[in-house]
Amino acid sequence: MIARSLISPFDLHLFNEGTHSHLFDKLGAHLSDDPPGTNFAVWAPNADAVSVIGDFNGWDKSANGLYPREQSGIWEGFIPGVKHGTRYKYYVHSRVTRAGADKADPFATFSEAPPRQASIVWDLSYPWGDDGWMANRRSVNSRQGPWSVYEMHLGSWMRVPEEDNRWLTYRELGPRLADYVSRMGFTHVEFMPVMEHPLYQSWGYQVTGFFAPTSRYGTPQDFMFLVDYLHQNGIGVILDWVPSHFPSDEFGLQTFDGTHLYEHADPRMGVHPDWGSSIFNYGRNEVRGFLLSSALSWLDRYHVDGLRVDAVASMLYLDYSRKAGEWIPNKFGGNENLDAVDWLRRFNIEVYKEQPDVQTIAEESTAWPLVSRPTYVGGLGFGMKWDMGWMHDTLYYMEREPIHRRFHQQNLTFRMLYAFGENFMLPLSHDEVVHGKGSLLSKMPGDDWQKFANLRLLYGWMFAQPGKKLLFMGGEFGQWREWDVEQSLDWHLLDQPMHGGLRLWVGDLNRILREEKALHELDFDPAGFSWIDVTDADNSVVSLIRRGRSPEDILVAAFNFTPVPRYNYQIGIPMAGRWRELLNSDAPLYGGSGQGNLGGVEAVPVSMHGHMHSVTLTLPPLGALFLKPEVEARPSE
Repeated sequence: MIARSLISPFDLHLFNEGTHSHLFDKLGAHLSDDPPGTNFAVWAPNADAVSVIGDFNGWDKSANGLYPREQSGIWEGFIPGVKHGTRYKYYVHSRVTRAGADKADPFATFSEAPPRQASIVWDLSYPWGDDGWMANRRSVNSRQGPWSVYEMHLGSWMRVPEEDNRWLTYRELGPRLADYVSRMGFTHVEFMPVMEHPLYQSWGYQVTGFFAPTSRYGTPQDFMFLVDYLHQNGIGVILDWVPSHFPSDEFGLQTFDGTHLYEHADPRMGVHPDWGSSIFNYGRNEVRGFLLSSALSWLDRYHVDGLRVDAVASMLYLDYSRKAGEWIPNKFGGNENLDAVDWLRRFNIEVYKEQPDVQTIAEESTAWPLVSRPTYVGGLGFGMKWDMGWMHDTLYYMEREPIHRRFHQQNLTFRMLYAFGENFMLPLSHDEVVHGKGSLLSKMPGDDWQKFANLRLLYGWMFAQPGKKLLFMGGEFGQWREWDVEQSLDWHLLDQPMHGGLRLWVGDLNRILREEKALHELDFDPAGFSWIDVTDADNSVVSLIRRGRSPEDILVAAFNFTPVPRYNYQIGIPMAGRWRELLNSDAPLYGGSGQGNLGGVEAVPVSMHGHMHSVTLTLPPLGALFLKPEVEARPSE
């Protein structure tokens, strides 16, 4: 029976047109109170029979058939008595292959814990308590606000060793994570993909459940509790989202109705050469609606504050990771995936139209222009873009022995030639601490003391640069091991003073990032940054100025990238008066040697570096200094 249909003719029109952005309200399994039961709807245009199999009918393929709706390709039906918690799949019989397959629901909101694969009928009701956050989050998520993102993997952040090394549940994570992130001063957390995925070792990047939080850590309501708890503690939540590909597991989207429905049929377009996964057909209207609805479901149902879109470069280029002859040019003969470009623009338009207080962030590693510029000027429309170039160049520089850094100064400074071409986020992400790359601390040269000093210096440099910040879990206290998805972070390291000092340094960097408008207000505006001296490669010293919108919002930062202290080191300064040493990475409480400027320095009327005043500093070894004018300081130019 179709008496309880949720799908109107207009829904069908929008679905086939590719503009339906809330398909999660129409397709999938939806409980009904009157009469009691569940509505089911699934897209399978090349099937000649579709039925629902599950606990309620003994997995009988012939017991509960669905019915086609017009020419839409959607099959639907109402099954009385099917309740919350019922396990089910679709049996899809293809008229093309004349064979049938059991398929998980593409719109399932909850699934069995892997390796089991059934979808679960689920009521998503939840008493949200984050009204205050939702009403005011625009300021927190503003691109003019301070962003310091703590990237993390839920299953390996913290485990319970006395209980067979089990991971924490969503509800266990909520209070622990909120307390830790709040004390550290991060503004947001970014979860590596929480969408349901069969292979834990994929870290969540091989998604089968585009509408379902993984059941490994609890129910959808448990995940809502986690987001809610973080919001109530003033912390934003970003989700890593993967519309670039999906795994070829038989129960998933692959050849869903016996044909290449969600993916391209030609492997030159439909198979990802690096991962062996399937690439979405962005030119197919119904697939466009499916992906757009997935994005909006996380923003709508789960109150998340932004989506970091994974592997955008692999979507944009038809020849991504392919050799000559392994890809098909577009209609103009180029390598751009025009369908993907068009879909990404539509995705950003719809997200910002429906959820103007959130942000979309692109992981895009090429020089594709205008990624984070509005679609009306030809951009892709993202709110921000990861600056992969900064990450590669900076880590390359920091991994050099200090004696050789003088020959690589351009690796530090090059990004300022393009820094305001996009709205950049500076990532030190999970990708830099896996696959034999080692942890950030282990990458640093020198003995243990120098490794810690170098890492504090790296973080100081990162926070002084224009752009929002992202740091992967464990980096904040100096994890020695590279990240292992099967193990907890090494929290015991915090018993050692050097690790505790590093974490304290990161916390203080987060604090001044929030407190000092000069460090965040004009991250995407050239007016917010200028060099003082970028030419002293012989001493491997760099100094710079950060500004906010108001003239009084100004900071100076100086960096010594060698273990040799620089005494009586003079730099030009933009204001007269006394300059307070706001932060010094060499302070003993961070694990440093205690060299510095006794709390501040006085500017003298000696012109230097294009400024009418200058200060004479002690630059500590492998040290970062942040200086701020005292209240009585006055502009000198």
